Amino acid sequence: MKRTYIILLAFATLLLPGCGVSKLYTQYEREGVEFVDSLYRRLPDLKQDSTSIASLAWKDFFDDPILQEWIRLGIEHNTDLAVARLRVEQAQASLWEAGRAFFPGASVSFSTSGGFPGNGTQTFRMAPTFSWEADIFGKVANSKRRAAAALEQSDAYRQAVQAQLVATIAESYYRLLMLDEQLAISERTLKTWEENISTLEALKRAGKTNEAAVLQAKANRLDVQNNVYNLYQKIFEAENSFAALLGTVPFKIERGKLGEQTFQHDYFSGGVPAAILSNRPDVRQAEMALAQAFYATNISRASFYPRLNLTGDMFNPAGFILQLTASLSQQLYAKGVNKANLRRAEAEQSIATYQFRQSLLDAGVEVNNALIAVKTASSRMKIDRKQIVHLQAAVWNTQLLMKHGNANYLEVLSAQQKLLQAELAEVSDQFEEIRNIINLYHALGGGYDME
Repeated sequence: MKRTYIILLAFATLLLPGCGVSKLYTQYEREGVEFVDSLYRRLPDLKQDSTSIASLAWKDFFDDPILQEWIRLGIEHNTDLAVARLRVEQAQASLWEAGRAFFPGASVSFSTSGGFPGNGTQTFRMAPTFSWEADIFGKVANSKRRAAAALEQSDAYRQAVQAQLVATIAESYYRLLMLDEQLAISERTLKTWEENISTLEALKRAGKTNEAAVLQAKANRLDVQNNVYNLYQKIFEAENSFAALLGTVPFKIERGKLGEQTFQHDYFSGGVPAAILSNRPDVRQAEMALAQAFYATNISRASFYPRLNLTGDMFNPAGFILQLTASLSQQLYAKGVNKANLRRAEAEQSIATYQFRQSLLDAGVEVNNALIAVKTASSRMKIDRKQIVHLQAAVWNTQLLMKHGNANYLEVLSAQQKLLQAELAEVSDQFEEIRNIINLYHALGGGYDME
C-alpha cells in the first residue's frame, strides 16, 4: 500500500504544470487604486482637518443629546439593520462550515445479513469510517478565505446600512427642526398681518387709504395661513416617517431647536487619499466581493489538479485506502468543464475589479460634491442674513411712511412678503448646510460603530 501511494503521488506530480501551482496559494491584495487621489485637486480652499471627520463616532459628531438618543433607538430597532445583522450571522456560519473542511469527516454505516426477524440467525454489522481530503493544492484554504471575505462583506454591508440609517435619522431630525422654525416664522408673520389689517382699517376710517388695501392685506394673511396649515401637515408626515425609521409606530417626536444646533468640526479640502475612502463600508463591501472572486478563481484553478482523499476504517487504521487514481481520472475527464469554469471565474473577477474601482470613483465624486455643497451653503447663509437685515429695515421704513401718508399699502405688503420669503429661505439654507455636512460625514464613511 505504501509503495502504491508513492507511485501515485509521483505520477500526480508529473501531471502538474508547476508554473501555475504558486497562484493557488496567493492571497488577495489591493492594487491600482491610487488614481482616486487625483479627484480632489481642483477643490476650492476649505478648512483642513488633521484627521477625517469619518473617524468620529456618530455620538461625537452629533452634539444634540436628543438626536443621539433617537439614533441609538434606530440602531436597536430598525428592521433593515436587523436583517443586515442576520446576514452577518449567516456568513459566520458559512465561515465556520468552511473551516471544518480541514478536519476529517466520520460516518457510520449499518448492515444486516441472515434470516428474517424471528426466523434464523441475523448478523448486524456497524462500520464506522472516516474520510479526509488533503489540501495539497489549496482548494480548501481558498474556500475558507473566500468565506472569510464573504463574512467581511456582510459585515461591511451591515455597517453601510447603519451609516445610511444614522445619516437618514439625523437628516430627518434636522428637517423637523427646519419645519418647526418655518412654522414659527409663518405664525409670527400671521400676527404681523393681523396688525397690518387693523392699521389699514384705521387708516381707511381716517380717509388715508381705501377698501382695496384692506382686502389685499386680508388676502395676504389668508395666504400665510394656508402656508401654516401646509407646514402642520408636513410636520405630521415627517414625524410619521421618522417613527418608521426607528422601527416603531407614529408618535410625537421630541426635538430641540434649529438655532441651538452647532457643528464645531472642520472638513477636508484637497487631498483625500484613497486609503480613507476605502474605509467606507460600501467600498469595503465592493472590495470583499472582489476578494471572493479572486479566491473563486483560485478554487477553479485547483480543480485542474488531482484531489488526494484518504478514507479508512476507524477500527483499523492500518487499512487506509488511497483513492488518488479515481480522482485523477475524474479530473482528466472533466478538463473541458474545468476550463469553462476557470474562464467564468476569471471573468467574474474582472467584473468585480471594475466594480470596486468604480465604487472608489463614485465615493470620490460624493465627497467632492459634498465638500463644495458645504462651502456653497455656508456662503448662501451669509447672504441670507444680510438680505434679512435690509428687508427688516425696509419693512420698518415703509410702515412708518405709510402711517404718515408718504407710501402706499402696496409697498408695505411687498416689503413684508419679501421679508417672509427671505426668512423662510434662510431657515431652508440653514437646513441645507446641515444636510450637506451630514452628507460629507457619510460620504467619508462616518456613521457606523468603529469600536
